[in-house]
Amino acid sequence: MVDNRYATALVIGSVLSLLATVYLSVAVGTQHWYQYNSPQVNHDSSNVSELRDDFINGEFEEKIYSETMYRLNGTLGLWWRCIQVPSRIQSHWYREPDPKMETQCVSFTLPQQFSPKFKYDGNHSSEDLLRTYLWRSQFLLPLVSLALVFLSGLVGVCACLCRSFTPTFGVGVLHVLAGLCSLGTVSCFLAGMDLLHQYSKPPGGVEGSLGWSLYLALISFPLQMMAAALFLWAAKSHRKNYTRIIAYRVA
Repeated sequence: MVDNRYATALVIGSVLSLLATVYLSVAVGTQHWYQYNSPQVNHDSSNVSELRDDFINGEFEEKIYSETMYRLNGTLGLWWRCIQVPSRIQSHWYREPDPKMETQCVSFTLPQQFSPKFKYDGNHSSEDLLRTYLWRSQFLLPLVSLALVFLSGLVGVCACLCRSFTPTFGVGVLHVLAGLCSLGTVSCFLAGMDLLHQYSKPPGGVEGSLGWSLYLALISFPLQMMAAALFLWAAKSHRKNYTRIIAYRVA
């Protein structure tokens, strides 16, 4: 028989864990981790079309797509990079002074996620091991976090089927590890962007800001830690209570 306090803690912890999982999943799948606010450019020029074509169909090179995002209000995510360009559908008889803008995105392939990063010193470049491993960590850590939460869910289901409260402690530990992975994702991303801007500085007038996708990932960290605290408290308190009951019955 489980005390109502422990059952309530388990329910609240499960809800917090579910919210954290949803937030982190949305953050991983969207591209608004970092965004650039670029000064207005002449959208009628052929240079914009060339930049768009190189961004979408050109070879994968960080320096090239970064400079394109600087100029065309780009946004960057863990799996996506996007720019804002004029819509291709325009009237031949009337050209609007402010053309309708559309967002075009390109996803990072799995080999591109593991490709090395480089330092840019003038016309020379050299591999930057720190940024390389920060980039790989920022896309691997959220996957590990989601996997740990999924594993904790399986452990919780097995605990319910076995009618045992002992595995709840393991569920709490898995949530602690998942929370640390979520925090590590945000930390690696911010550190990587700071290093990128040191080696490839945005031009004057371009302002960078954090996007809502990053904040969703950041919110998932305290939610996972609160869920872990509830699971650990429930497991520890139930174990003490159970031990006292056994000692009382023996006495």
